[in-house]
Amino acid sequence: MTRTAPPISLAGSQLGEVRHICAFFSNEDEEYRVLLPLIKEGLERGDKAIQVVNPQQREEHLRRLASAGIDSGSALRTGQLEIKINTEAYLRDGKFDQDRMLETFEKLASGNAPGGYPLSRIVCRMDWVVGDQSRLENVIEFESRVNEVWNRHDDAVICTYHLSQFSGDAVIDIMRTHPMVIIGATLQQNPFFMPPEEFLREFRGRRS
Repeated sequence: MTRTAPPISLAGSQLGEVRHICAFFSNEDEEYRVLLPLIKEGLERGDKAIQVVNPQQREEHLRRLASAGIDSGSALRTGQLEIKINTEAYLRDGKFDQDRMLETFEKLASGNAPGGYPLSRIVCRMDWVVGDQSRLENVIEFESRVNEVWNRHDDAVICTYHLSQFSGDAVIDIMRTHPMVIIGATLQQNPFFMPPEEFLREFRGRRS
């Protein structure tokens, strides 16, 4: 990561050098209220915008972008904006592969993504993990490992979770893998965060 990257406005604050965030929301209205300004600011600055949404959410997502004054059609045509379906992005061949996803995010990161954009602002809706405990555990482990990727880049990466879909234990583990957190629509440094080496040792011990 370069230490001269400009700050990014998000949830009533500004992101500094640490930009891997878990965001917990009560509903979609709250989620879009927090994230649309981030997306719009990035497009206006010339950043790459990548949004990973639920199946059947694409049209509603485009409507929400338009409501914020975002010309998604133009941004999609130029390649500045990419909208992906989460089950297709994460579950190639129907399974989640941590190593493959680490390689995928490395390719999306600033300095590697095509187009010469200064950085990427990536928002990933994580509903696809719900209902499969083994998959959820793999994703929690991945969320810790992927810090190694984002520590090398200036990109802002927000993983969004709806609180009603996850147990309290899962929420705590998810928080432990992200250095920054949004709760109650407010961005804050995450006091529960654990460095990957420490978290993975403890978490894998529990899984075994």
